[in-house]
Amino acid sequence: MEKKLLLWLHGMGMPSMGIYSYELYKFYDVENIIRLGSCGSYKKELNLFDILLVENSYTEGNYALTLNNDICHYINATPELNKVIEETAKNLNFSITKCNILCSEVFDKYMTSVDEMLLRVPKEYDIAGAEMESFALFYNAKLLNKKAACLATVVDTYYSNEEASAEDRQNSLNQMIKLGLESFLNL
Repeated sequence: MEKKLLLWLHGMGMPSMGIYSYELYKFYDVENIIRLGSCGSYKKELNLFDILLVENSYTEGNYALTLNNDICHYINATPELNKVIEETAKNLNFSITKCNILCSEVFDKYMTSVDEMLLRVPKEYDIAGAEMESFALFYNAKLLNKKAACLATVVDTYYSNEEASAEDRQNSLNQMIKLGLESFLNL
């Protein structure tokens, strides 16, 4: 069976990811989506340009409630798809960190208090960082019986206030991109 790869820019945030992934799954028979993107880190042990493989996504938002009348704020990636990515990373000798992530609706730098927001996140979720799309992607995949994964490269860190420059962001995501593409070939 011939594999087809679709690369697309989904825009920013859950509404944009939600629309694109829902339509790709529902109307275009896409089975697997691997999101590649950037994230911020909330863990001291994570460094700029570390690659995160998201296992679970937490949101304070109401994406699931609005879409499906479901009070859901925590959802997992597809374990089978994550396993393919893990094996591919191992074969490429790429280091990845499996983690849980916050799917936020606001950039950290715009929040009046990141500390207060982090206090609201249930401690048992052990959130490693933040991005803005994974929850909608994972929720749509589960709702439509499809598969979804998320790889994210750390481009800023909360504890050290380190931040990648625009040029670094442009050039430092190549390893994550290669991992995503090679993982697709291994599906």
